[in-house]
Amino acid sequence: MERDMGSSAANGGGRSVDKGVDFANYFCTYAFLYHQKEMLSDRVRMDAYFNSIFQNKHHFLGKTVLDVGTGSGILAIWAAQAGARKVYAVEATKMSEHARNLVKANGLESIVEVIEGTIEDISLPEKVDVIISEWMGYFLLRESMFDSVICARDRWLKPTGVMYPSHARMWVAPIWSRLVDQKMDHYEGAMDDWSAFVHDTKSSYGVDMSILSDPFIAEQKKYYLQTSLWNNLHPDQVVGTAAIIEDMDCLTVTVADILSLKSKFSSTITEEDTKFCGFGGWFDVQFRGRTESPARCDVELTTAPSIQNGTHWGQQVFLLDSPIRLAKGDAVNASFEMNRSKENHRLLEVEFGCEIKPSSGKSILPFVKKFYIE
Repeated sequence: MERDMGSSAANGGGRSVDKGVDFANYFCTYAFLYHQKEMLSDRVRMDAYFNSIFQNKHHFLGKTVLDVGTGSGILAIWAAQAGARKVYAVEATKMSEHARNLVKANGLESIVEVIEGTIEDISLPEKVDVIISEWMGYFLLRESMFDSVICARDRWLKPTGVMYPSHARMWVAPIWSRLVDQKMDHYEGAMDDWSAFVHDTKSSYGVDMSILSDPFIAEQKKYYLQTSLWNNLHPDQVVGTAAIIEDMDCLTVTVADILSLKSKFSSTITEEDTKFCGFGGWFDVQFRGRTESPARCDVELTTAPSIQNGTHWGQQVFLLDSPIRLAKGDAVNASFEMNRSKENHRLLEVEFGCEIKPSSGKSILPFVKKFYIE
């Protein structure tokens, strides 16, 4: 997730964003080499971008390229090695100094120009043929970096230009997880500890703290029961058919399109006897070029649950308060809604509505649950 974003132009819904606060909350992490190393060590990520570039050199040979959020500069270097005439590598943090040194060390300083700044603020001397970026956050849209890529596309991509990646999809599926009971145990433990604290404070110090019980309960409920988790799911933990909840063409999607996502989907339980513990969410992106200039070799980067070769993105896990016993053939009909957090436009709020229709005919009451991707 090599990043570049942060001016008030990409604030999600028109809210004013303080650049200093945004840098402290977001950009600063990407200025450290240890974080870049984590992403550069992700072989699934690296292989997908490497193959998409070098197996589709016709998109780069003699062309101008814009790398949005260049980070260490690796994508810009590959674009130059694939034959690009000029590469503009834009990076918002001081990582730009490392990128500039890396470009020079690889003898590409005459082709790759590293520019420090946000894509909303910088200016280029020409339009580009290709925009490449690794903009994907957890569950695809956390961090809202795609706003900056869209901004770059609208400002600098030629009418005949291509996007790398070209398409993106979001997936969800029913899962089982032992973390359901663990999270509830932790929540109940926090409640017991608070009760003991209130009693001890009053008996020892004469101050009744019970007036703060309701906000404390809400705070702990959000933390333990409503915050989604990063997880590396095993394929066996997926207990129902997966559904696409969003399918985006990076060449045409707008910021307005991704501010709020709504979808209805159905899944069929595929296991004979299982516990439905919640939903797992992941994404994939494709490098297909465009209709007028297709890729000669389609490449896909997926973050789906895998026995091996998982990614640093993992999956987002949205857990119920308690598991529901289901059987093979049971139907899970659900609604999905995702919006940006009002407190921080880079974070997300998700709501699942769920109606279960068992094949046995025994009804299960529908429910709605809200989650936070933080």
